[in-house]
Amino acid sequence: MRSNVSLSRAVVAGVLLAVIATSGCSWFRKGNKLYAEAPENRPLEVPPDLDQPRTDGAMAMPAAGSATASGQAAARPTQAAPASSANGFTVSGNRDDTFTKVGDALAKVEGLTVSSRAQLLGAFDVSYEGSNFLVRVSTVEAGSAVSAVDPRGLPATGPAPAKLIASLKSALGGR
Repeated sequence: MRSNVSLSRAVVAGVLLAVIATSGCSWFRKGNKLYAEAPENRPLEVPPDLDQPRTDGAMAMPAAGSATASGQAAARPTQAAPASSANGFTVSGNRDDTFTKVGDALAKVEGLTVSSRAQLLGAFDVSYEGSNFLVRVSTVEAGSAVSAVDPRGLPATGPAPAKLIASLKSALGGR
């Protein structure tokens, strides 16, 4: 009788093992669970044209005449020359030389305080007659432009910036 008990236990254990193994294995299931779900529960599919970055302007050619004599693109973009006005004028010569000349001229102005200077940016932070503004030197096609700019980056208005720009224009021979 002993052989019957162990044989029946082996058969029951084998059947039980087969039921457990097949109930959890996805190979024996029918259908795809992903598409069996309701449409609201499926993952979002992104159309292929929406998941790629835009490359429309990636190969835009520079405008004609924007290269230097050696064929290299200019290191600093040139700006349009501002018309001679109360807050700006142009001077012939490069920006670095003009920046030095503007610094020397600012040092001679009575009542002016230069808070800081940034040659790479071409700007002097000045305080003059109760107004705080920037004196900016930039590269333009005609040489260098000297202008007064308020803290918001707009042309500085008022009597103090106009008076200082007029003084710098006469000292530097601007047009």
